[in-house]
Amino acid sequence: MIYGIHRTKRRVLDSLLLLLMAGATTAIVAALVWIVVYIVTRGIGTISLRFIFSSERGVGIFPMVVTTLYIVFTSLAIALPIGIATAVYLNEYSDKPRVVQCIRTAIETLAGIPSILYGLFGLLVFARFAGLGQSILAGGLTLSIMILPVIIRTTEESLQTVPRAFREGSLALGTTQWQTIYRVVLPSALPGILTATILGIGRVVGEAAPVLLTVGIARNLPRSIFDSGRTLTIHLYYLTKEALNPEDFQIAFATASVLVVFVLVVNIATKVLTAFFKKHMEH
Repeated sequence: MIYGIHRTKRRVLDSLLLLLMAGATTAIVAALVWIVVYIVTRGIGTISLRFIFSSERGVGIFPMVVTTLYIVFTSLAIALPIGIATAVYLNEYSDKPRVVQCIRTAIETLAGIPSILYGLFGLLVFARFAGLGQSILAGGLTLSIMILPVIIRTTEESLQTVPRAFREGSLALGTTQWQTIYRVVLPSALPGILTATILGIGRVVGEAAPVLLTVGIARNLPRSIFDSGRTLTIHLYYLTKEALNPEDFQIAFATASVLVVFVLVVNIATKVLTAFFKKHMEH
């Protein structure tokens, strides 16, 4: 009898917890859908090929799109190799707990620094001291430091999920540790690395203060990473700040829609690639 009562209580508690988690999940999905629909429905009427691919002032956002893409690729080109190499060292090579602890403390500290401080650092070190000026390269270097903690931690967690039997089996066949990491461990951890890439892209695209200080606000079409420019996020900020009539807000919503669609496309493409690599590895 008592066992039956306890069993009933556990079932009720499990049902309540399941209902709570389902409600939280529904709220998150509903918030995302509401934000996307709200922005896109108010900006879709202004979006056109001319709006996206024109450089005409007050009409097109093509220079901002190009600057954003430059910033994303520059930041990832710098941060991904360093972040993945650091995660591999921490998880596969280092046998000194104190050294690992010091490195992880440094990574956690980097993750907690406000973005405006990164912007000041990039402005003083890369833009002025290194002589890069306000440029895409200065912004990419600054943002690469910002996204390093995300890439390192996510990649390290992904490496930890690879079964030890994979490593032991590879080493038993006579391969070196590096060959095991390169041919067995990293391919198995690739979905996690792609997740780190998504998070890094999202952080780069969404930042404003560091980009404003290191890249600038010029509306020109950048020809290289040594030019200044204006990202979509900074452009959206100035559009809303200077908006005087409904037409201005319409352009701002259209720019926000492009930004949201860009992030969604990156996420969906990465998920597709992750599923493809998982299927490929299973076969």
